[in-house]
Amino acid sequence: MVKPSRKAIPDATSAANAKPSLGQRWKRAYLGLGSNLGDRVANIRRALERFSAAEVKIHRLSSMYETAPVEYLPQPWFVNCVAEVDTKLSPQQLLKACKSVERALGRRPSIPKGPREIDIDILFYENVIAHSAFLRIPHAHLEERRFVLVPLCELAPEIHHPVSGRTAAEMLAETRDTAQVIRMKRSAARVSKTRRH
Repeated sequence: MVKPSRKAIPDATSAANAKPSLGQRWKRAYLGLGSNLGDRVANIRRALERFSAAEVKIHRLSSMYETAPVEYLPQPWFVNCVAEVDTKLSPQQLLKACKSVERALGRRPSIPKGPREIDIDILFYENVIAHSAFLRIPHAHLEERRFVLVPLCELAPEIHHPVSGRTAAEMLAETRDTAQVIRMKRSAARVSKTRRH
């Protein structure tokens, strides 16, 4: 497979307010979603529904996975998934949309890496590389997180990291992360309250 060429965008010091132009083409992006408070699956589904009003179309969705917390351990387990989306928003506008959805679902500043109703990260946006205080694409810790790589590989195992050149499957095989990532059965994913292990 031919590796895509790298693209870079200007420093994202603020999210753009302009609406996408009528002639702008759809771009492919991958979002990581997680929740560990309340009805975790319902929180993720509500987040996905809100994106439809923001020029973001959900193309495919991975399975739901129950995942052990990392870094900040004394908190409930998460439910995580990855969404493959098409959007006419710029990376900065997409970041702004993600933060808007998080606020709408009740997320407020709290303990870093701590419990949250919803967390939405941009994992990939086309082949864009962005590095600023406000926006990192690809996601800064993508290669170190099984809770991201497992659902990502379900959708796009051959996607290439535009910096390292490694595929998602290669990153998963080589990660040192050993945290548990458990695929949920469909029945369990319908109703999934906060769970402690």
